[in-house]
Amino acid sequence: MADAPKFAAERQQRIAQTLRERGRVEVAALAAAYGVSEDTVRRDLRALEARGLVQKTHGGAIALHATVLPTAQRAGVATGAKRAIAAAGARHVQANDTLFIDGGTTALALIEALRRPDAPRPLTVITHSLDAALALADEPRVRLVLAGGLWLPAPRIFVGEQALATIRAHRADIAFLGACALHPRAGLTAHEPQEAAIKRAMLDGAARRMLLTDATKLDAVAPSAVAPLGELDRVISDAAPDWLRAAVEVEQV
Repeated sequence: MADAPKFAAERQQRIAQTLRERGRVEVAALAAAYGVSEDTVRRDLRALEARGLVQKTHGGAIALHATVLPTAQRAGVATGAKRAIAAAGARHVQANDTLFIDGGTTALALIEALRRPDAPRPLTVITHSLDAALALADEPRVRLVLAGGLWLPAPRIFVGEQALATIRAHRADIAFLGACALHPRAGLTAHEPQEAAIKRAMLDGAARRMLLTDATKLDAVAPSAVAPLGELDRVISDAAPDWLRAAVEVEQV
């Protein structure tokens, strides 16, 4: 193509821009678009990976600011960090607690931590995440409340007035929220207005507000506002930049 970048640095800049816009790229498509070999594209992706911008996958790569990817595609990003974050979150839970648990892969890791044989019981869990509800459905000493409503297939959650009404009808000891994006000025944001409304309702109804997020969601912005950083009681993450520590209590794993 006539306007294909001639130099590796320019090509990598273009690839990084595509990742920011689309969330993922494929080696074969990039090679065809830029008129280079697939091995050249793989070298470009390795260079971007070394800069912490992407995670290479079979046949391509995903952005490490992977906030726009569906749950199924995000499941493989930063899995070790998510398990550590979830384990730290679970340590704040006590027997007889009522919990709001958000959607997302880090929240699912929290559910898995709360299914361990030594996890506190009894618990009440209120969630709009179908996967979270299914994971807890057979736990005999967990009182489960699923906030049903309009189904969003990409994040695998229920939203809308019915889901909101269920959340608003309850109060929780702890709200465990996941982050679509977290930014020093924009605060906590979400991709969908209805998703943001559920997160907001969980924050409003909880005595303690904890955010579980890995580093891929930090310094990023999504379109729908949820809350400023100051409304969070604690952020549990594998990264703790200065701007985050200045705004809220951070538990780094």
